[in-house]
Amino acid sequence: MINKLLHTPEGVRDIYNGECENKLHLQNQLHQVMKLHGFKDIQTPTFEFFDIFNKERGTVADKDMYKFFDKEGNTLVLRPDITPSIARCAAKYYKNEELPIRLCYMGSTFINNSSYQGKLKEFTQLGAELINDSSIDADAQMLALTIECLLQAGLKEFQVEIGDADFFRGLVEEAGFDEEEENQFRILIENKNLFGVEEIISNKEISSDLKTIFLNLPELFGSLDKFTYVKSLTQNERALQAIKRLEDLYSILAIYKLEKYVSFDLGMLSKYNYYTGIIFRAYTYGTGEPIAAGGRYDNLVGQFGKQAPAIGLAFYVDQLMLALSRQKKGLEKSIENTLILYKTIVREHAIVLASHFRNEGMNIELLRERTDYTLEDYIAYAKRNGIGGILYFETGSIIKVINSYSGEIQEAKFEDF
Repeated sequence: MINKLLHTPEGVRDIYNGECENKLHLQNQLHQVMKLHGFKDIQTPTFEFFDIFNKERGTVADKDMYKFFDKEGNTLVLRPDITPSIARCAAKYYKNEELPIRLCYMGSTFINNSSYQGKLKEFTQLGAELINDSSIDADAQMLALTIECLLQAGLKEFQVEIGDADFFRGLVEEAGFDEEEENQFRILIENKNLFGVEEIISNKEISSDLKTIFLNLPELFGSLDKFTYVKSLTQNERALQAIKRLEDLYSILAIYKLEKYVSFDLGMLSKYNYYTGIIFRAYTYGTGEPIAAGGRYDNLVGQFGKQAPAIGLAFYVDQLMLALSRQKKGLEKSIENTLILYKTIVREHAIVLASHFRNEGMNIELLRERTDYTLEDYIAYAKRNGIGGILYFETGSIIKVINSYSGEIQEAKFEDF
């Protein structure tokens, strides 16, 4: 039983030492870019009422949530998604605001999904939401923010794939799919099951051009050239409007000089049914999962009492960390600690010096020397714990300055500091 308690439950893990420092550093980098774009911080609870995330909201499936009860018998859930929480807050605290609301957040989400066997079930998300702006300019701003954050994190080779939820919805409306057929069709397309897609559409009385689009959905990705082909096959107004918006979006991203980082995927679907317009995912090598995702959700905030268009993005920090680690990019520590090692007789000098350095903005660890450890032991300890240098007090006036990595030792006087 004692050994069992040393392990974490399936799907969660401890993060410590250098990895934890790197993760915090990455989160700070992303957060700083969001602040530069005018986003203000908001925190929402880790668990909320089940109704915030129920099926009608278009969020995670009921069976994939961690649920429990409070003393009054209310059903609570560990949040599987942060966007509905932000939508709730916007409706409550910004009900009368009509101009843009920019909010950013960081926190954990929890997915209790058996298909994630062997993978994490707790994920760190860092995201931003732009509410009260339905314009194509808002779409472009959020995509530019996504790309700038990834560049700031240290990535050079990545792609943001962009689709539009309205394109698919326009086509299934034209085909006359009911809700059950649409959900089944979504699953088949996501799994790239073309035989299943063909079987469904063969039983529908739809045009041959529409059948062609459906059968080719998994291949409608790449450059703007794909749009010309699709526009020749459909007159569906909703689908054509979605394509027009993507074309306009590309033109604005060209002004940002970020167009080389984007591509288009008309067959892109999302597990979140609350998306109403553009949807996007960012990928890089080193992980098969998206490192960021987002989209427009113009109806979600309205479900909480405030009619407001919105678009959001979220970085999957754990996946981004994995990619950066495998690419060996962007994970250098910005600040290293310094250890002041002292004998008992010079404690006062050591404390005075530590306070002086901390006031100068240095990270200082204080440690009284033990007789059962050698100086070499302390140097090895420093290397293990990301301590760049040791200031070793042997006497009240002389300090040994030790480089933990090279082992170089110099001497200095206490007054010199």
